[in-house]
Formats: sequence, structure tokens, C-alpha cells
Amino acid sequence: MTSLACDLAQGVIPAESGDRTLVAVFATPVAEFLLHFGQDLGYRTVLVEPDLTRIGGTHRLASSVDPSFADLTADIVVTDHDRPELGAILKAALDTPARWIGVMGSVHHVAQHVAALTELGVDPAQIARVRRPIGLNIGSKAPAEIAVSTLAGLIADRNGRPGGFTF
Repeated sequence: MTSLACDLAQGVIPAESGDRTLVAVFATPVAEFLLHFGQDLGYRTVLVEPDLTRIGGTHRLASSVDPSFADLTADIVVTDHDRPELGAILKAALDTPARWIGVMGSVHHVAQHVAALTELGVDPAQIARVRRPIGLNIGSKAPAEIAVSTLAGLIADRNGRPGGFTF
């Protein structure tokens, strides 16, 4: 007797691709891995980078977050919490119906997005939509590990699971 999960894992039946969009904000090494692995996981991928001199790669590109791609299927991951555009980018993201919005950053550092959004007059209830920290706590350090941790956290969240080794 086989199970659906086993059949999917063995490639007996194809996995549902579903409608999922992964938006990586800011062209960083972590963003490149997020978008690369995200495509492998069935996401449509978009790179948002306001500074066009930093853009490379082959992903769909945008200079700001907008509802044409940041819809109810979208998971938005801001990959640099030090950029001066942080507040404006997050405000634009909060103006979309995106399913999930998060900012990378250590729990040991001040969450700069809160001050940036407050300065722009964003309501505290809207600011609370922004998640930080993001990803699973696996001790990741390298950009690829951070991307894997983040994507695993997004998959767990989509599936209503806590992540980690709790089943």
C-alpha cells in the first residue's frame, strides 16, 4: 500500500504547482538563492530592486511592489533590512493583498522596518502584518542556507505547520 506523500516523493504522480508567487525584494545573494530554489518549488518568481544598477539574473524584474504580481498568492521576502528604501518598499507591499510579508534580520537587532513605516504614517495594525524574524531556526549563516530556511518556513506556514521537527 502506498500513500499520496510517497507517490509524490517518488515522482509517481506530479506535485501540484498551484498558484504561488515568491517576491524577493533587493538584489542580494540570499535573493538569488530564494528565487532559484523558489522556481524549483513551483513558485512564480519576481525580483524587486529599486536600484536598477544592481539588477542581474533572469527573473521577472520590477522596481517596486505592486498588485500586478503581489496578489493573494504572493509571499514577499525583504532580503536587506538596511536599505534606505525599506520603508517605501514595505509600504507598497502592505498596500497589496499579499498573503505573507517578511523582513530578514536577526532577533538580536532592532527591527528597522517599524520605525521606517511609522515615519511614513503606516497604521500599527498594518505594520504588524510584517513578520520578523523569518524562516526556520536552523542556525543558517550562508546565503543558500538562509534561503532554504526561509522557503521551509514559507512552506510550513502555507501548510499550517509550525516547522522544525514537531509533527
